[in-house]
Amino acid sequence: MVGWLAGALIAVSLAVAVWFLLMSRADKTIQAVHLLAIAVVEAGLLAQVVVAAVRLAGGHEPAEQATFIGYLIGSLVVLPVGAFLAVGERSKWGTVAAAVACLTVPVVILRMQDLWSVTGV
Repeated sequence: MVGWLAGALIAVSLAVAVWFLLMSRADKTIQAVHLLAIAVVEAGLLAQVVVAAVRLAGGHEPAEQATFIGYLIGSLVVLPVGAFLAVGERSKWGTVAAAVACLTVPVVILRMQDLWSVTGV
């Protein structure tokens, strides 16, 4: 895990989530620019997965490796599912679904960091 990348992903995903919650409060729906913001966070998550996979292949073993890999996969899945729900539900609740997906990202990242740091790496 790369600390600065994880921190940046947490900050950006929280900012996007707050943006979406404010949009929801204003009764707005998801537009293309919002999907672009989700795609930016997803690209960062993909970079994090690639770095973690390289380090795993290099011999680093986090505590509960299967759980760690599950979180890696889950981190890539949660935002596309949230975006799909947001596009499918053309009301403020679609925006809320995207916000919840963005709020899930920091939780998953913090959990992965916790698992990775147990080994002291």
